Amino acid sequence: MVELPDDMAEVIPKRLKLVMLKGFIALGWVLITNIGKFKKMGELNSNVKYVRPPRRYEIPEYKPGMRVCESNEKYLRPTPYCNYRVPEIIALAHKLGAFQKSDYEYAKSAFEFVKRNIILEFLPTDDVVDTLRRGTGTCIHKISLFIALCRAAGIKARYKIYAPIATEAWYDHLIGADPLAQQWYNAMGYFLLHGEGEAYVDGKWVVADVGPTPERQAAQGIPISRFGEDSIGMWFYAVPGTIARIESMDKLGTGLLRPLLKAAMGKLAKGSLARINLSVLKQVEEGRKILKETGEEEYDKKARERFKPVMLKPELLERKPGLKFKGE
Repeated sequence: MVELPDDMAEVIPKRLKLVMLKGFIALGWVLITNIGKFKKMGELNSNVKYVRPPRRYEIPEYKPGMRVCESNEKYLRPTPYCNYRVPEIIALAHKLGAFQKSDYEYAKSAFEFVKRNIILEFLPTDDVVDTLRRGTGTCIHKISLFIALCRAAGIKARYKIYAPIATEAWYDHLIGADPLAQQWYNAMGYFLLHGEGEAYVDGKWVVADVGPTPERQAAQGIPISRFGEDSIGMWFYAVPGTIARIESMDKLGTGLLRPLLKAAMGKLAKGSLARINLSVLKQVEEGRKILKETGEEEYDKKARERFKPVMLKPELLERKPGLKFKGE
């Protein structure tokens, strides 16, 4: 893992720090106040089986001498969890057209690859090469891979992070899949973190919402996001004052809490993650059928004509209070 010099520290909005702290406290409260119920989850977890889907692509072969960006300039250098100076990332960058296409066309190709090929899976943070080898990851994993591919080709790239307020479609398809996730979200009114990548091309920062695959967006009835389109207003809203643009995820200051989160994800919340990840695979299959029947271009055209994002309503939260398990 590559460390950053102290003089390159990022400025994180105070509002984002506050909502992140609230999020960790809310998660701790949910876990502590429901510790007894997690014993019941042990029995339920045995019936929840998540099997990681096969990778959608082959990793190209690395050949010695393949060109890669060697600059240590900000937004170009490797950063924690985003080390692109490894054979697999370099080889993929070349396959996508690094140093051959224009910066815009290459960044768009990197966007399309990550968006379409990396399946959403909730799991602990690791490096971009792990994400590439696995073929799955959270939105942060996917953003990191997009940024790594851009930096490998000498294109500056950064994270755009914020605390998101979900639309009803997003809540029902993801948060609604698990009672623990529901209670955590409902305790805060927003999800802890979401984000996008940004690539600096043609003299401006271009946003890249690589998080959702086309299938997941089709399953939710929303447009298929394109390179340059923001997720804010499409299927998320940002909590005011929480947007941060940073070079490295490590600068959010969650390092001390990361081991606790990893333990929670691996132990207490194991069943919850399995349920959410299974819901994602169900979404992907539903969306695949929709796109196969309609055609992606025609689906997207109609979705853009009719779609209007709807934020969560108070009554939606009120109808799903607390943790509910079978037999209660």
